[in-house]
Amino acid sequence: MPGRRRRSTTARSTTTTRRTTGKRATTPTRSKKTAPPLPTAGPGERVWVLAVPFRASAPGAVWHPGLQAHVWVGAELPPELAPYDPPPYTFERFLEDELNEKPRPIPLARPLTPRDQQCDGADVVAAHAAAGGRVFLLGDDPGVGKTGTAILAVKAVAEQRDVRTVLVIADRPAAITIPHWARSIAGFGDGGLRWCVTTWDRLAKVSKLRFDVVVADETHMVRHTTTQRWKHWKAVSGAARVTDVPYVLAATATPAHTPLELPYLAPEFAARHGESVREWADLPSRLAAHGFHVERGRYGWQWTEDTDARRSDLARLQGWLADTDPPATLHRPAPWGPVSVTGTPVALTPAERSAYESEWSEFRAEMQLARRGRQSARGRAALLRFRQKAGLIRVQATVDWVRAQVEAERQVAVSVEFVETAADPIREALLDAGVTVAGIYGRDRFDVEGERLRFQRGEAMVCVFSVTASISLHAGELLPDGRSATENPRVGLFHQPRFSGIQARQVTGRTHRDGRTSPWRIAFAEDTVEEQIARVMVERLAVSGSAAGADTSSLQEIAELLGADWLPAAALTGEA
Repeated sequence: MPGRRRRSTTARSTTTTRRTTGKRATTPTRSKKTAPPLPTAGPGERVWVLAVPFRASAPGAVWHPGLQAHVWVGAELPPELAPYDPPPYTFERFLEDELNEKPRPIPLARPLTPRDQQCDGADVVAAHAAAGGRVFLLGDDPGVGKTGTAILAVKAVAEQRDVRTVLVIADRPAAITIPHWARSIAGFGDGGLRWCVTTWDRLAKVSKLRFDVVVADETHMVRHTTTQRWKHWKAVSGAARVTDVPYVLAATATPAHTPLELPYLAPEFAARHGESVREWADLPSRLAAHGFHVERGRYGWQWTEDTDARRSDLARLQGWLADTDPPATLHRPAPWGPVSVTGTPVALTPAERSAYESEWSEFRAEMQLARRGRQSARGRAALLRFRQKAGLIRVQATVDWVRAQVEAERQVAVSVEFVETAADPIREALLDAGVTVAGIYGRDRFDVEGERLRFQRGEAMVCVFSVTASISLHAGELLPDGRSATENPRVGLFHQPRFSGIQARQVTGRTHRDGRTSPWRIAFAEDTVEEQIARVMVERLAVSGSAAGADTSSLQEIAELLGADWLPAAALTGEA
């Protein structure tokens, strides 16, 4: 029968009642003024919800604003729409299964065997949920296996309470993180639950839905409450609600820079102290009321710079989460040991030295002008330009070092922050030298999962990437097709020192994970401010896994070295 759309308010209400008997509705609540009725299927038909890329042609499909997706109604999906058929556990597939009488069957997946450490972690989370906890912080080191622990924990929670729907929020890029989670859910077993995997960038699409459990991977993505992302997070996590709230599993090895950046834990803090969620909606004020060394500053609330006071605050914060029975947090260091991070000085040629000094002088002059006028935007722009130009000067040194590693039969992961002044010239120079390179950077420039697999299969000996989390580049990884990644030793290089310890720690975890060690180096221009910054980062990186506070002291030192201590810290980390 030809594809068609039926719009019946009565049919929609009947479908909603049937799918949610005894449960709250998981389909979006429509506005009587604007949202059209939900599509319904006739006898022998199905509502197909499609994953149509932006501006792609989908003949016959219709955009449904209430669902925030394209839909098509018919018995079979036409060939021209088949490319947009969503994989299992995705947002579109979740909506589709909710709109139809029966969900589509899930293809058999290659089973994954959980490690003892993952099973033990799931038991700790389940105990917290059974005791009435609201938010659990899973802070295992990168590569320990937080994904598997989280999936096992959700299934354990579902055995003790009424759980039907689960939302997983993954980091970007979606082309890698969503398939990774989907494969892991299928491999460990979905427990008969309805899973919906999305990313932080797509959170708005699920903000009107209700879920029984929410798994927030890389939860530090919502540490700022002034963003649209936080607004959507409040909706899906129930952060401001008292009833009808999901159980939240927050997973991140790098929770925050300061205690002020833990608003996603506020509901748990409220429960811990027997106080209202409404009071804890203003996290800084509540921390101050509980004796934390925070105060209002020029750029909002700030944490003290006093080392002893910070140590006291961190001990209290850890106590709130860990010294309860059962605990509300779990952190396990990587049993294969911490990552080795060392500095790699680059001796500049006379011409490069002259260019560097010229750029440094120009930066200092521009920064002084910006500081006098308190023009923070001008200061951020000057800082950005200097970092880009300084990195461009050292491109050839990075290329030479990478070529030497490849000749030694090592695979190299090169972390960059900028495209035109780092990623592109490094990649092009390596290709010109006959070195195979995978690229994971720039918006929509590459098939990111395809490029990742090229590196993992050894088809590319080098991977130049800009993402900081949620991709695996380690040796011996079990790939989607059942084969294993190459056993070639992995080495990593920061083309430029990362100002943020959180970002640096996440980056090193791309290759130093799952029992595989991988040393990292930080390249810097010798006898320059870059050398001083690299020194600070190497010293501080080892403690960046604390619940909070590891990054702030290093950022302050870096800001003073650059004469940028008058700028907000976010200007240094690229979050401003």
